This record gives sequence, C-alpha cells and structure tokens, in this order.
Amino acid sequence: MKRLIEKGLMFGNLIRVSSAAWTGLYNRALEKLTGRQTALKEFHIDITGYSPEIGDELGDMDYLAPDGGTRQFILLTTEQKTAPMLAADLSVLRDVLRRFIADNESQLFSLTARDAVIGQIDDHVWQMDGPADLTQIRSLRISADTTGNHVAEADRLTAMIDTFRNGRDAWWDDVLIARMIEQAKKSGDVLRHPVRLDHTDFPVPDFWTDDFGGVYLLRSAQEPAMIFADPDRKADIAGVVSFDLTQRHQIAAWLARNALAEPIISARGADAAPILRQKMDFVLVDAATRLGLETGNGGRQELRRAAARMGDGLPPEIRGLSALLRYAEQGGDWPVIDSGDPAYFYALRATPGPARDLVNRLLSELAPHDLRQLFITHKPLFYRLYQTWDEGKRAYVAEVLAREYQIDKQGTRDALFGSEPDMAEPDASAPPGPWGPATTRLPRVSLSDRGASRPAGPWGA
Repeated sequence: MKRLIEKGLMFGNLIRVSSAAWTGLYNRALEKLTGRQTALKEFHIDITGYSPEIGDELGDMDYLAPDGGTRQFILLTTEQKTAPMLAADLSVLRDVLRRFIADNESQLFSLTARDAVIGQIDDHVWQMDGPADLTQIRSLRISADTTGNHVAEADRLTAMIDTFRNGRDAWWDDVLIARMIEQAKKSGDVLRHPVRLDHTDFPVPDFWTDDFGGVYLLRSAQEPAMIFADPDRKADIAGVVSFDLTQRHQIAAWLARNALAEPIISARGADAAPILRQKMDFVLVDAATRLGLETGNGGRQELRRAAARMGDGLPPEIRGLSALLRYAEQGGDWPVIDSGDPAYFYALRATPGPARDLVNRLLSELAPHDLRQLFITHKPLFYRLYQTWDEGKRAYVAEVLAREYQIDKQGTRDALFGSEPDMAEPDASAPPGPWGPATTRLPRVSLSDRGASRPAGPWGA
C-alpha cells in the first residue's frame, strides 16, 4: 500500500494536525469520547477526525467507532469537509457529514475557533440482527457539541431567555435573572451570536453497507431493491425485491425497468471511444497478469501485443468491448450485446438522479476489471483487491490512476459519469434512448416478473 500512499491514492487530502494547540484540542476531545489520548505531535485526520496514525498507535483502527457501533467524530476545523472518509461502513456517511458541516458552517466555524466539536451519527437502529433491519435506516441524525458543552450551555440560556420573555411576572423573578447572568458568563451573548446547530437530520433512501457481506439498498427507484454481494446472505425482505450479484440478468432488467443505467455510447456528453479503450486496457492487464505475460511498461501497444499471444486466454469481455469501440469510432450496425455478455456492465453508466453514485458503485462490482471506476466509486473493495495482486499489476494500476485520475479528479469523474445532476425536469423533447423514451414514472414490476431468466437488454434480446 506504500505505493498508493506515495502517489496520493490512499490517505490523500487528509487534514494535517501539527500545532500544539490543535493537538491539545484533539486530545481533549479524544479523551472525552474514548478515555484515551495520543502522544503523537503530528498526525493527519479525515472528515470525521479519524487518524490512521493514531489508530496504529492505539492498536485500534476503529477507535472512533467502538465495537462497530456508534459512529463518533471530532471536528477541529470546518476545512475537514474537503477531506475523505476512511473506513466508511455506510456509503452515505461522508456525504451526510459534509452536508452537516456546510449547512452549519458559520456556527461550527465559531465553535471550532475556541474548542473542538465532538459528536455522533445516529442511524436510529439499536441492533442489526439481519438484513431486514437495514430497511429501518431511513435517516441519519447528527448530535454535536464542543468538549466544553458550549451548545448545551447556549441552549440553557436560550430557554431561560424564552421564559423571561414569555413567562408571567418573569420580569420580577430575581432568581431567574441571576441565573441568566451566570449562564451568560459561560455561553456568551446568544442573542447577538447564537450558537445553535439547526441542520442535523438527513434522509438516506439509498446506501451501501459492509454489513452482511456487503448490501446495496435503493429505495428511490420505482421498484425498491436490495442487492447482496454474498449470495449466501441473500434474504427475502418485505417491500423490496432481492438480488445477489450472481443474478446478472435480473439486475440488468431491474436497472432497465427503473431507468437507472444507460449505455456509455449513447449517454449525453460522453466521449465513448477513449472510455472503452481504457476499460479494455484494464481488462487486458488483468488477463496478462493471470497468464504470466510480459507487458513492458503497460502501454497500449504492449498490451495489444500481449493480447495477440493470449489465444484462448483472451478475456471474453474484449470481444464485446471491441465491437462497441468499432461502433463508437466507425458507426454501422448497433452491436448486439445482452446481459449474458461479459462486456455488458462495462458498457453502462448510471443515469443522473439521486442514486447515481450508488448505481455506479454497483456497476463497478458487476464489472470488476474496470479498476479506474472501482477505485473512484468503491475504494474499500479496491483496496481489498489491491492487496491480492502481483507487483506488476499494482505498479501499472497505481501509475495509470496517478496519471489519468489524480491530476484532474473532477474532470475524470465528469468524463466517465457525467456532470453532477441538477434539479431540472427531464426534457420531454429529447430523442428516445435504447430503452425507449424517458419517463418520470415507470410501472412497478409484479412479483411474478422477478424470475425472468434472461430479459431483453438494450442491445438485443
């Protein structure tokens, strides 16, 4: 993993903590949350205040999430909103915490100017006995305060002020007035400088979790679904259809019925040819590694020469991707590629919408050799697989990601997945796509339709 760290592909964009003041504030917060402190004078933290160096020092890489339970955080600065989140067991955690910081930025800026802010993220579910309990996670609530309880103290003073203003004969209550004066010494002037965190509840209709072997829950779709990475953990859940990643035909049909994915070739604004070439490169690197073929520096010409020597070992994905590439560059007849083709999911990307990022993560598991998409959308799985590769594949992948993604992250994401979706309604005059015209509401599929063995795909039956 050292190579990834050196190239900024792991532990990148963390916030550096090196001043004695920040270290002191962090230790005060850490002791209040965990009863422990760090002896490190310099370390780095993510958006939650988690530090891999401190985790290594304490021998507890989950020190801010004891027993995998309550997710706690430490904020030293509002600049943490730009940092990544390491070891997220719920895909929406970083986005929720980032929105919390952004929505309460002026208040948090004032609080962190004098103290560290500590808190926890609550999913309202006390115990996870089975996959069905995941459907109970509908929103996340963030509770936060400083280590000196500035928010709680301000709330107490605010309550006293309300009583003083609205209570009968409160103007003559000397005891109340004396308490208000003493409280103001602790909390300051809450009328001129209110200390209140208002935006603390965030709905989460769609998410991925690493519980139960990895599960996707998408409720924003017309036909809500739960998709299991581990077929042995799959369960029938009331109110949603259930799939596992081996049910490629059923997942393809579900994506099409709910208009959640589209072919890269016909996607608006996508430059399909270079995207397909890069996907083919990654597929060939994986095959060459498995077959023990030399690929030199991993350039495109070396990979093509290696492909010529693969014979029967040529990856089955290459045939379909090559047909799509020819169509993108030369036109002609639309390639007939259905969900039974190994190249099918490599040629898709999520459509704009609330579930876009989660669907792209799902597609990365269905097309696991597209390592660039896997790195961007599903880092936990990427890092786990990286440790199983040989040295040549690690070097190639790290070099490509550093050269083609790291230097322009947002540009690469826009090229691959499209720009961030806005709130505009779909254009009714737009030409129909391969699955037909876009619709705002799609019909739900009855339970009897779930077992279709091989549905028609966008490129053929």
